[in-house]
Amino acid sequence: MKHVYPPLLAALLLQQSQAATAASAGDKQPRKAARTAALLRNTPDVPVKSVIGSVLDDKGQGLPGATVFIKGTFIGTSTDSQGQFALAVDFTNGPVTLVFSYVGFETRDIEVKRPDNALNIGLAPSPTQLNETVVSASRVEEQVMRAPVTVEKITARQIERISTPEVLAGLGQFKGIDVNSASMLFTSISTRGFNTAKSERVIQLYDYADGQLPSLNLSPGNLVGIPELDMESIEVVHGPSSALYGANAFNGVVLFNSKDPFVYDGLTARIRGGQRNLLDGQLRYAQKLGEKFAFKVNGSYLTANDWVARNFEATRGSVNPAGSPLGYEALNRYGDLSYTYIPQQQLPGGTSAELYGKTIYMPGFTEEETVAQDNKTRSYRLQGSVAYLLRDDLKLTLDAKHAVGTSTYQNLSRFRIKDLGLNQYKVELKGARGFLRAYSSEDFSGETYELNLLGAYLQLSPTAEGGSTTYYQQYLVGYNSAYKAARAAGQDAATAQATAKAAADATQLKSSDPRFGQLRQRIINNPDNTQGARNTLNSFLNDVSGQYQFKFGDATDLVVGGAYREYRLGSDGRLFADTDGKRLRNYEYGGYAQLSQLLLQDRLKLAVAGRVDEFRNFKAAFSPRASAVYSVGAEKQHNFRASYGRAFRSPSQLEQFSATEIGFGRIQGNIGNGYKGYSRTNAAGQPFGTAPLSTFELSLDRLQLERVNTAEVGYKGILVPKLYLDVNYFYSRYRNFIGGTTFIGNTDGTRPTQAQLATAQAANFGPGQPTRLIYTYYNNDRVNTQGGAVGLTYYATRAVHVSANYSLNVLDRKDIPAGFATFFNAPKHKYNVGAEGLVGQHLSYNLNYRWTQGHLQEMPFATGTISDYSTLDAYLGYTLPKLGATLQLGASNILDSQNVQVYGGPGIGRLAYAGLLFELK
Repeated sequence: MKHVYPPLLAALLLQQSQAATAASAGDKQPRKAARTAALLRNTPDVPVKSVIGSVLDDKGQGLPGATVFIKGTFIGTSTDSQGQFALAVDFTNGPVTLVFSYVGFETRDIEVKRPDNALNIGLAPSPTQLNETVVSASRVEEQVMRAPVTVEKITARQIERISTPEVLAGLGQFKGIDVNSASMLFTSISTRGFNTAKSERVIQLYDYADGQLPSLNLSPGNLVGIPELDMESIEVVHGPSSALYGANAFNGVVLFNSKDPFVYDGLTARIRGGQRNLLDGQLRYAQKLGEKFAFKVNGSYLTANDWVARNFEATRGSVNPAGSPLGYEALNRYGDLSYTYIPQQQLPGGTSAELYGKTIYMPGFTEEETVAQDNKTRSYRLQGSVAYLLRDDLKLTLDAKHAVGTSTYQNLSRFRIKDLGLNQYKVELKGARGFLRAYSSEDFSGETYELNLLGAYLQLSPTAEGGSTTYYQQYLVGYNSAYKAARAAGQDAATAQATAKAAADATQLKSSDPRFGQLRQRIINNPDNTQGARNTLNSFLNDVSGQYQFKFGDATDLVVGGAYREYRLGSDGRLFADTDGKRLRNYEYGGYAQLSQLLLQDRLKLAVAGRVDEFRNFKAAFSPRASAVYSVGAEKQHNFRASYGRAFRSPSQLEQFSATEIGFGRIQGNIGNGYKGYSRTNAAGQPFGTAPLSTFELSLDRLQLERVNTAEVGYKGILVPKLYLDVNYFYSRYRNFIGGTTFIGNTDGTRPTQAQLATAQAANFGPGQPTRLIYTYYNNDRVNTQGGAVGLTYYATRAVHVSANYSLNVLDRKDIPAGFATFFNAPKHKYNVGAEGLVGQHLSYNLNYRWTQGHLQEMPFATGTISDYSTLDAYLGYTLPKLGATLQLGASNILDSQNVQVYGGPGIGRLAYAGLLFELK
């Protein structure tokens, strides 16, 4: 995969808005500041026109990682481990204003008239978010306290203290954010429900470049994202965002902002090791070359023993219960093929009449057996970026990224993704008022294979090379023969079934047999889905966008923008219908505008936005958003907000174009003329073939865009000194909700005739005729949800920040037809309780307890209920400023509670680590 992202937004984010007042903490100079300033003055590399100094806290101690910017430009830097900085400044046009910022402190503007080699700036504590800014909520910089919609900002300091091996998994400690881990490094994220394992209703952007795999329209967690060392912040917008972001910003946006090499220069390295053979290394190096040019490179490598799924409950589709002497279909067994004995299909020697109508299942293979103990998860990411200042307020950036990962993913099946990756290249021209941006992403699947297909084709393999009898056939005949013999020996029916099962089970291919390994490798290497389990992906996403902000005085802003996106889908005919070697082309484009107005002495902020998008396969969509924020209090510390928005989701490329043959069935997209066929179960719950054919008739219309209308109200502010509250409530009405179903139909969409049905049934709906078992996608009329979240944070001291949050998500099922899967997959109730802080000058910590209520999870792979689960995570860091190092200890799920977050996925246990972080300016 190639993924490129620009670090340009980091500069914008770091240019904090000017505070109304900034209290000085005293311009005390730390012990080594004078010595360092003298050294810098005598260093040839430091420009003659420079400002050198320190950024201090209220106790006169240096603040490492504080940012210093020339106001209105991209020119800036950050302080070293002792809070010291050096910045080249051009005084040709007179005095300049420097903006000093640090999370948890008041932003301070200082006018500087001439070079200064001993400028020491004190910042006053301000632990609340009064001066924090975000760019994701409105696509322009604004104070997070006055954002028109619910948005969460996670700072670099908070990211450093997340103890989960995958950063997205740690975001579950923040209000309203749901995460599901299908394996150690594959985590999906959602807000306001619908958290499938691929989370297609939330988009993940890396400096505004989409991190999705073009073939699948999903973001694989942060598996191919950016390393934590390069993350300046993460912003999570809750709820519909299509008015500004277009298709699929349906339930939210996750924006990763990387570190600008102009600001965060120097060498940073981190190494961690721990349980499950964890080894995690990251490296970042950035350097300014003169006043106009800067570059950065970063890379990461992680390996560990992945979690393995071991749930052997009977699936909902299993005809027999767990433990049945006829066998059953188990959730995490693959290749437990079934067969129903019928008079029309006689086995050699004749089928026992007592078995007519009975369904037997082969034992299948466990996940350990199908992956052959290859449960290593790995990820490596290489990125480079170069930036050039055409002017102080105009920057050109080029980025390149290569990322590869190995993990386990779950959707239609469980997939062992091996060396799946993304390549991305990006160019961006960014100014103070807008940007032009273009990027191209390419995905590739490596040696990825599907476990269900692997298990099935192992059973369908011949018992000997060159033979014609398969293990499947051998099992069916063996069961029938053993049953008849047991009955002849006088056993009752139940005992005879158990005897027959034991005899048939003994004939199944064993994972210890050398032939198992040979067949397994052959099937994994075969990309033909009618014989093999290999997945083939190689698609491109090309995106071009631009935006400009017009300012009409100090109170009125107008933002206009547009984007064009093109998919070029390739799978060698395995996933899509690109059998002629030509890629399938799909596209969408749109334009948006947002007008905002400040009224009542800047206390009332009104905004309206709208976007129109056009698609190749669907009608145009209009997405409006209107919002109001009213601020109360001397410092506008009480902020009430209300908003209404409409968003849409364009069906994924798979939902539109799939054409996957899987031997015993077919997965097809639905952008033709729809389908007419027969359900496998009628309204009375009777299986196909047991009632009049007319009772099973089914019609599915062509797919349409999925839509949602959401109304939201909220409050964000300071209830009393040091106590911060953020609360919201929403109500959403979904229309044309996209779900999936399996039915009996013709591949051209027509309803099968009785003759076609008879032929297909005789061949078990195998390939070779038009009538198949087809899995496709369709729209349900309506789904309604509501919920909210509340978060409280008490900033007792710098050493103790106590927080608690609660999230509510409710799905209204009264209008949902029986059998329709909503994939809501969200707990009704969830809460977090935590504490973090900095003890003294060197010891930092984070402790969080999360509880999640059990809930129904619907996925194409399996549907079932997961139990309540909880996790206790902790982090401890001790800095050694003289060495520029931090000792780190961390653990996720300290109590090792084996949490199952995805039905059919593994139990997530404890992972503890120790590490060392180096930061050298």
